[in-house]
Amino acid sequence: MDRAGLADFLRKRRQLLQPEDVGLPHGFRRRTAGLRREEVAALSDMSTDYYARLERQAGPQPSEAMLAAIARALRLSLDERDHLFLLAGHGAPHRVDRTDHVNPGMMRVLDRLHDTPAQVVSRIGETLVQTAPAVALVGDETHYTGFARAVVYRWYTDPGTRERFPAEDHQKTGRAFTAGLRAAVTRDGPMSTAAELAQELLRTSPEFVADWELHEVGVGQIAGQRLRIRHPELGLLDLDLQVLLDPDQSQSLLIFTAPPGSDSHDKLLRLATASA
Repeated sequence: MDRAGLADFLRKRRQLLQPEDVGLPHGFRRRTAGLRREEVAALSDMSTDYYARLERQAGPQPSEAMLAAIARALRLSLDERDHLFLLAGHGAPHRVDRTDHVNPGMMRVLDRLHDTPAQVVSRIGETLVQTAPAVALVGDETHYTGFARAVVYRWYTDPGTRERFPAEDHQKTGRAFTAGLRAAVTRDGPMSTAAELAQELLRTSPEFVADWELHEVGVGQIAGQRLRIRHPELGLLDLDLQVLLDPDQSQSLLIFTAPPGSDSHDKLLRLATASA
């Protein structure tokens, strides 16, 4: 671990960013060049003391999860992210199997959607980052580990995952998730994370087996379609789901909207206000 190099790299990248680059207000009486340490810490979901110790060449070796969070907070490119991992004493993440790094361009778009439910997901449905209104709408989907990071795995193994979808939509939703996973397996190959996930579900879920054996494709493409979500406090929301694809990272930005003046639009406004 190159503590001096890591500290210098973090400090230089922090000083290059302005608050508006990451969706924060600039404010007054800002004497610090770039972002403050506490701002980077908050964006990385860690304590200010932990982050400050990294810049002071102190503290323990950061984990890969911590480094991934810092890379997203500092809007690092893939090359910069790899450099960060190497400075911290870890191998550079494999660019095919590791999909937890969000492209800086995608993050800049997400920053401007602070009042809209939106989230970035990987090709197998792992939620990588969410806006606050998205957390209010569907819950925090970023804290899962292992296979449970993928929504398709949770759909077939965790009954609680289905609570926010009307019962009459469960069948078509499961088939859409399964079709999306099949597309990922075909694209990534038999040795991929997607294939490993499919094999685990084939072993553990008879319902998944039945949907998988349909060999459907295309039904996973739900961009521009209606999506119904049952919120525990606001009730049913009838939403449009728009999807922005980042071909370089094979990640998607999901944006939940509703027609202005509709009951669901009013509910989204209430969620945005509450989450703010």
